Amino acid sequence: MKTFITSFFQIFFVAINTFLISKQLFLGVFICSTIISLLWSFNVAKIALSDLRAKIIYSFGAGCGAVSGLWLINQIV
Repeated sequence: MKTFITSFFQIFFVAINTFLISKQLFLGVFICSTIISLLWSFNVAKIALSDLRAKIIYSFGAGCGAVSGLWLINQIV
């Protein structure tokens, strides 16, 4: 579950960051980018050396995070 959650939030923030970049909201981009990088630093070593099951869970979390980030952006705009 931890793998899913960290992947979910990493890509969730990527989706939001894309919107913030398009609106040129510099502080928001800085904050989101920092969070993305922090989450990525925890994820990369864990996933690179994991088994197929963990990689699938990670990928599923990323997909859910992207859709959730898009949904949130659509609710705000």
